[in-house]
Amino acid sequence: MTQPITAPVTAPTTGPLTASSTMRAVSQERGGAPDVLKVVETERPDPGRGEILVRVRAAGVNPADWKLRERGVFADGAMPPFTLGFDVAGVVAAVGSGVTIFQPGDAVFGMPRFPHQAGAYAEYVTAPARHFAPRPRGLDHFQAGALPLASLTAWQALVDTAHVRPGQRVLIHAAAGGVGHLAVQIAKARGAYVIGTASAAKHDLVRALGADEVIDHRTQDAGDTVRDIDVVLDGIGGPNWARSLRTLRRGGTLVSLLPFDDAFPARQAEEAGVRAVFMLVEPDRQGLREISALVEDGRLRVLVEAVFPLEHAARAHELGEAGRTTGKIVLAVGSEPGSES
Repeated sequence: MTQPITAPVTAPTTGPLTASSTMRAVSQERGGAPDVLKVVETERPDPGRGEILVRVRAAGVNPADWKLRERGVFADGAMPPFTLGFDVAGVVAAVGSGVTIFQPGDAVFGMPRFPHQAGAYAEYVTAPARHFAPRPRGLDHFQAGALPLASLTAWQALVDTAHVRPGQRVLIHAAAGGVGHLAVQIAKARGAYVIGTASAAKHDLVRALGADEVIDHRTQDAGDTVRDIDVVLDGIGGPNWARSLRTLRRGGTLVSLLPFDDAFPARQAEEAGVRAVFMLVEPDRQGLREISALVEDGRLRVLVEAVFPLEHAARAHELGEAGRTTGKIVLAVGSEPGSES
């Protein structure tokens, strides 16, 4: 795990909560380039019925974040000013009425409210208690903050949607990326034979994660070289859809993480006799618990390429948008690497 920014991160006060308390958060007044992200002082929320207030220690950075930042509007029409971020790892600061599964001081992680605004780029977040799970044993806040969206995407795609079984052949595109590197491990944990695509420089890493074969997507077309695949996980889309379909055996499944559009070769899918579905990840407490079990059993590890302090959210977005990240990027929110408080 690297730390490209060494500026100190100020921890939030640990004193009693008050209704007038404020917090720091990253906000944007309009859509645009990364420089629209600014740290502001705003009112700290209070948990409602069935909700918890989490003191955020780490917030994962995902492609959904920079796409929303640039577009400047959420899918539900929410307009700026708003705070980005869906991945949360931190400590329960307070619980709302009716909450029985957590108490103050519990370490938690989750992907609350997705695809609606969660506001993870902030010192505090409120959300339904059952959008969280206990933080996996053995992980620090930064590793836990990198997990929720990417790991739930991989789990829901491979397990809940494609029903991967032992002995099946699974092709995972962008196998060294945020979702991909976790999907490789989840597919292996399900007993699959895994083929990943990645640049040549990342082949050793992808194999170390458990892939049985790795294809250099820059020099090889998986659609021409791979056959008899049962499940394809495709987070690239566009021309890659046609390549993915050519790899599948009749009765196989293509799970796309991007909505199908006019570029999707529907006739090709029909003629090939394959199932093609678009999947959008959802908050999932049980999925988080399954992922925690894999982590604690040593069968799943999350790669964190970079940790930035909250004040440098724009630089985190710049790195992510460059498209060369291995694993995940994380924002440190009120804590420093190695801190467990």
